[in-house]
Amino acid sequence: MTVRPFVMWPDRRLRTPAEPVAGISDEIRHIWDDMIETMDAMPGVGLAAPQIGVPLQLAVVDASDARGQAIRLANPVLVEASPETGSYPEGSPNLPGVSAEVVRPLRVVVRFTDEAGQEVERPFEGLWATSVQHQIDHLAGQMYFDLLSRTKRDMLIRKSRKAAR
Repeated sequence: MTVRPFVMWPDRRLRTPAEPVAGISDEIRHIWDDMIETMDAMPGVGLAAPQIGVPLQLAVVDASDARGQAIRLANPVLVEASPETGSYPEGSPNLPGVSAEVVRPLRVVVRFTDEAGQEVERPFEGLWATSVQHQIDHLAGQMYFDLLSRTKRDMLIRKSRKAAR
């Protein structure tokens, strides 16, 4: 397994929707393994393949306290979202040094292909739900700060650029 480098904002690959995964192969499993290694090295609670320059609809999520509970998702689709919302601070290694409170549904149901190649629907709650939604956004070419007001988004990007100097 390898810790892979991140694509840095404003690289256009972060704005390009990822391609669907045709099937689960050893190559896909290897990418997932690298993604988990990379996510754990951040440390973070999720990672989408475009963040490391892989233009495929692959994500990993591990919001467990103990770690080692990563869920591998291919072609994830949000099926259902609760009307109740909550906020968590969200950030991205693609735009380091900044984060923002983002409001999202507290519970979601996601359909995806798992590591065995089976299509499953699974509920996620709390930080798990936030992370899986964050990753699905990345796969669609969106960043968490797209959910902020224009003023907050612009301030966040300016702050990140200043921190990078």
